[in-house]
Amino acid sequence: MEMVLRQFDYWATTYRRTWRGSVVSTFVMPLFYLLGMGVGLGAFVDDQSRSELPDGVTYLEFIGPGLLATMVMMTAMFESTYPVYGNIKWTKVYEAMLATPLTVVHVLNGHLLYVAFRTASMSAVFVVVLAGFGIVDSVAGGIGALLAAILIGMAHATPVFAYSARLKSDSGFAPLFRLGLLPMFLFSGAFFPIQSLPDAIEWLAYLMPVWHGVELCRNLILGTGDWGADIGHVGYLVTWIVIGWGLARWSFGNRLAEGA
Repeated sequence: MEMVLRQFDYWATTYRRTWRGSVVSTFVMPLFYLLGMGVGLGAFVDDQSRSELPDGVTYLEFIGPGLLATMVMMTAMFESTYPVYGNIKWTKVYEAMLATPLTVVHVLNGHLLYVAFRTASMSAVFVVVLAGFGIVDSVAGGIGALLAAILIGMAHATPVFAYSARLKSDSGFAPLFRLGLLPMFLFSGAFFPIQSLPDAIEWLAYLMPVWHGVELCRNLILGTGDWGADIGHVGYLVTWIVIGWGLARWSFGNRLAEGA
């Protein structure tokens, strides 16, 4: 763990020098989404389609936790694509790290720890914003949603780390974003109940980790879930993390052994 923390210090130092460039995408855009869709569109939805939402839930309350989960997913995936590929193919940062006593596992876990830090920092701000809108039911629910957001981030980061480490060209990110990220964002259940989708797409949504993250965050923030369902969501996300980490460990080891 000491070696992982030493390597994490590199990412933290880099972020201290570049954090201003991520302010808009990490903090401002989620707020605009919340104002534009939760408040603006929500006024229309509450008048026209309240019956489609869970009992007693406004559209702002419905979409707020969903936006938290989807923004965490997007941040985690973006941090796991070009930064990973670039460190292998372009800047050779990983090679430099491996020239020290660090091992492949230290390098992988140190970078994943940084991604967890990024998702945690943006989630903390977002939960505070949701609390300002009066959406967070309790302090415990807000803290639980923050922990859930870290699980969501890692459930997407670990498999994408494995994918990015095996790419020979950055053109492989186009299908990942278009056929992976975008459908997961749209059909995550963040913006409308997925029960309104056709059956085939609805079951596909159930398989996506982001849907489980959306449901978990919504249950915790609104205080509307049950322990059985929430434990199931947590278990599903942890399964993705474990499998994704194993694949990332294999991909990193093979790719870094091969060189660029």
